[in-house]
Amino acid sequence: MSEPSELPMFPLGSVLLPGMLLPLHIFEARYQQMMSDLVAADGGSFGVTLIERGHEVGGGDIRAMIGCRAQVLECVQGPDGRWGVLAVGTERIRIHEWLPDEPYPRALVVAEPDSGVGLSGDESTRLEQLERRVRRCGALASELGLAAPAEVELSRDPEQWTFQLAVLAPLGSLDRQRILAAGSARLRLELLEDLVAEQEVLLEGRLRLGGPDDEPPA
Repeated sequence: MSEPSELPMFPLGSVLLPGMLLPLHIFEARYQQMMSDLVAADGGSFGVTLIERGHEVGGGDIRAMIGCRAQVLECVQGPDGRWGVLAVGTERIRIHEWLPDEPYPRALVVAEPDSGVGLSGDESTRLEQLERRVRRCGALASELGLAAPAEVELSRDPEQWTFQLAVLAPLGSLDRQRILAAGSARLRLELLEDLVAEQEVLLEGRLRLGGPDDEPPA
């Protein structure tokens, strides 16, 4: 295992997955400082981890120990000091140790790659079936006025494929965190099959009842 390295961290109330785009509007002073330091160092990389309990603003939160490295694609600072940022998740990371939050959250992290266990032919077929079910969930959600189905071509690499399906599926943050923490494409496939089946039932039930509720499925 590689030695832990220091990384600026951005705890959020949502989960970033590898391959997932992350737009941010940064207004809190400590994260404005973080972005200024990243730009000055020409680094452009920070970590994102889920706030399991607490709030994004002000600190004092409980944070997940598995997160995702984010690479900045675009950033611009306004005259009021606020930043508009577009980043993309690149790899899963494990937090080895949290460092003091001043001047902003930082942690010692290590890369957390997949276990390397490949998929059998049968499991690859199951992934194809899962993709069809995820797209069907998108169509059902669209009928409910919740979201438009994404018409994007997905990778056939099992690691990327399973993460992409988790991005497209109508899942809540805690379920996406479970996907992020799963250490292989095989584990993510099994977990996604169960989670997507639950969402299919929920979406179909809401359609039968005649329309959208106040909240999307969690």
